[in-house]
Amino acid sequence: MQNRPVRLSKPVYETLPYAYMLSGLLAVAGSYYLERSWWADVVMVLGVLCLIGGVVVLLKRRDARARRSEYKGGSLDGFGSE
Repeated sequence: MQNRPVRLSKPVYETLPYAYMLSGLLAVAGSYYLERSWWADVVMVLGVLCLIGGVVVLLKRRDARARRSEYKGGSLDGFGSE
């Protein structure tokens, strides 16, 4: 059996960070409507983690795309040697 990485379609891949952040916002908002209990705290923490995760993924992608656009062309093996 071949060991190939799983690839997502581009629309799904691009919307994942927004889905993470939306689920985080919904969880944080939902935690306010739950009775004051340990369950509300768990939902709040999970919501904050989803929000942070979505923002981190967006920022990492932005940085990777900026770096890739700076180095158009081949590999960086010969970079700096003249």
